[in-house]
Amino acid sequence: MTKKIAVVAANGKAGRLIVEEAVRRGHEVTAVTRSANQTVAPTSIIKDIAALTAEDLAGFDAVVDAFGAWTPETLPQHSTTLAHLCDILSGTPTRLVVVGGAGSLYTNPEHTARLSDGPDFPESFKPLAAAMGAALADLRTRTDVDWTYISPAADFQAEGERSGRYIVGGEELTLNERGESIISYADYAIAVVDEIESGSHSRERISVVRK
Repeated sequence: MTKKIAVVAANGKAGRLIVEEAVRRGHEVTAVTRSANQTVAPTSIIKDIAALTAEDLAGFDAVVDAFGAWTPETLPQHSTTLAHLCDILSGTPTRLVVVGGAGSLYTNPEHTARLSDGPDFPESFKPLAAAMGAALADLRTRTDVDWTYISPAADFQAEGERSGRYIVGGEELTLNERGESIISYADYAIAVVDEIESGSHSRERISVVRK
């Protein structure tokens, strides 16, 4: 069944590939961008994420949040922009699918240790992992929005191949049969659109890794 999908921050690397995957499958896709639409989406909304209104996103079956911030002063926007999307989608049937991070994945069954706590986690990525983890913690409190948070594998490769084969994991870091935690942006995009089509994980965080 054709879905009406909006991809927020569509000009980014992940957003652009999610748009491509959804268009490839015949969905009605709208790119939401701050500047001119650089994706294959046939329609666009040119607005900053913070300026989006409930009217802008009304009628979509799913909204994908592909927003990313990388500098120390903008990292808190992971929480504020996600909260804003939740507020304007509150009480609607529109699904919110969030492009998440891997740092908050648990590395033990007790869920007391996260990937970002480990000695091998790059120090330079810890602020980003903390910011994305805080946004996820806030999202978990929202019962008024039909959300799904999708964490990539630890090695998230922007230029990796589109294999079309991946494993769905849960809250814990999942390794493939070769002991790897790796996925390409292209395969991640497949997983996002699969989730939109299936609606299998309402108000859950899932993770994906290349098979």
